[in-house]
Amino acid sequence: MAPLPWYFDVISPFSYLQLEWLLQHRPDVPLEPRPVVLGAVLSHHGQLGPAEIRGKREFTYRYVLWRGQELGVPVRFPPRHPFNPLAALRLIVAAGGGVAAVQRVFRHIWAHGHGGETAAELAGVGAELGIADVAAAITQPSVKEGLKASTEAAIAAGVFGVPTLIVHGEPFFGQDATAFALAVHDRPALLQEGEYARLAAIPVGVRRER
Repeated sequence: MAPLPWYFDVISPFSYLQLEWLLQHRPDVPLEPRPVVLGAVLSHHGQLGPAEIRGKREFTYRYVLWRGQELGVPVRFPPRHPFNPLAALRLIVAAGGGVAAVQRVFRHIWAHGHGGETAAELAGVGAELGIADVAAAITQPSVKEGLKASTEAAIAAGVFGVPTLIVHGEPFFGQDATAFALAVHDRPALLQEGEYARLAAIPVGVRRER
């Protein structure tokens, strides 16, 4: 079975929740992690993140805690949020970008509540990943370019948020869409059946002025 492309950013607690749930409950579904800088994706689409909207920020944080409890996934928020995720994302790239490395960095930030903005804050998880000098690793030009290329590829593929799973060529955005994505994974013709088949042809009735 070919791995499913999985777009994520460590700034997203929903990416963490989705990864933990999939690894525990659907280990038969292999993942191909693809790190992206969510801020760049949002800027491309002219969007704000939920943590950038007053009211929505507080609601989202509460929902993350509740959802983690419901899924049985431990959640402890990092010292600051939103935070600059570049160092942590580059560490993942430097460590090879595999699922195990991604999970370790996510748990460092979202299960143990550690910071992920600086080389010093990432030193412990870096050592776990076999990287003694995190500062040197995350400043390598190849590492920086790898993250940039992955983000640009995500935008080119139409990704508008994280986490996003690509299943049979279709994007499934959000941790709350996990079951939907798996349904299509297990039943590839689902989106061509019944009412699903006509959704793309529904005309736009009104557009807001921008």
